[in-house]
Amino acid sequence: MDVFKMLHTNHVNLKPHSSISATLLVRARSLAAEHAQLSQQLNVQYDPQIAKKAGSLSNVADALGKWEAAKNSLPELQQIIEDPLADAELRSLASEEVSSTNENLSTLSTSLQSSLVPQHPFAQLPCLLELRPGAGGDEAALFAGDLLRMYRAYASRHNMPFKLLNLDSSASKGTEDQIQEAIVEVSTPGAYDIFRCEAGVHRVQRVPATETKGRTHTSAVSVLVLPNFPSDGNEEELIGDANFNDPTSDYYINPQEVRIDVMRAKGAGGQHVNTTDSAVRLTHIPTNTVVAIQDSRSQHQNRQNAWRLLRARLAQARREAREEEMAALRVSVVGVGRMGRGDKIRTYNWSQQRVTDHRSGITVNRLEDVLDAGESLDEVMNSVRNWLKSKDLEVLIADEEAASKEQNKQNK
Repeated sequence: MDVFKMLHTNHVNLKPHSSISATLLVRARSLAAEHAQLSQQLNVQYDPQIAKKAGSLSNVADALGKWEAAKNSLPELQQIIEDPLADAELRSLASEEVSSTNENLSTLSTSLQSSLVPQHPFAQLPCLLELRPGAGGDEAALFAGDLLRMYRAYASRHNMPFKLLNLDSSASKGTEDQIQEAIVEVSTPGAYDIFRCEAGVHRVQRVPATETKGRTHTSAVSVLVLPNFPSDGNEEELIGDANFNDPTSDYYINPQEVRIDVMRAKGAGGQHVNTTDSAVRLTHIPTNTVVAIQDSRSQHQNRQNAWRLLRARLAQARREAREEEMAALRVSVVGVGRMGRGDKIRTYNWSQQRVTDHRSGITVNRLEDVLDAGESLDEVMNSVRNWLKSKDLEVLIADEEAASKEQNKQNK
């Protein structure tokens, strides 16, 4: 709406602050009040734990303050516009300010809602990527190689260290053309949060090189994104209060429950293969989780990588088990569910040069740019991250509303 129309309208339609649910506003104000209380305590006496808690709430307090300041300015501006005695120029300026404030409120609403979504517990960690071909035989193994090269290029373009920890290839000389399993470490802190949008089943539709009749085949590759726990002394800084020695934590492994097998490496090529007992296999007996690493010629290095991978798999499995339990409860109570690691998340169609993500719904017709880790891949991944945030927000609202209903029942 232009200024002329706004000046000749008796009432300007203010952007309703109900665009943020009442439930979220209650939560935001509660957290902001807690932040103010903690800040007062810090003014009296500094305490590192209180400072850490206050710091985690500062984004919510800041976002709420800006949102409320913008919202509260609108009635005063409206009053100026509707005042027949007000100067015409002043009314014009007020109308312009209403327009810009309404636009700003939309941005501030998004920021406030984002600040309320709890950070994923693994968000600050480096990550491990596991790629395994599924249905499709050799074609699936070839596509696993395509995805490995795509992620390597993506990491390179974003200056993230990318290290191949284990490679099981069916091709001669252990090349990356036909992959049966690949395990990669991305050691940048926060890599888990960057790559977690890639977890799931990636489907490819194309004509294999061995297909003589030109028929399109459908194959699939499973990508698993795991938290990676550094061994450089920074564990506590990255994983917060989690303790590797606490039996109740997701990160704990009882060494007595792990069987360790050492064997000679298997595979094609290499003068050190089948000559030394360098390969290591760990079996977590209670869950029958098996990890085997043989890529390094050093048994010590393979053992270290195997323990890190085992800890990552168990921590992820424990976290997912709780999330699945909560998701089942939410579906039964409030109808909010989530996609799991076994769901088909993305399709790569060669004949149409198309990539479609089935979560965010985005489609780009620049398949080669996606596989080259160009801006098209950034576009797809960003859309999924936004989708994940929207789902996290749905879960947050559902949880808050359920808690509010339960509280109301108890008060009756």
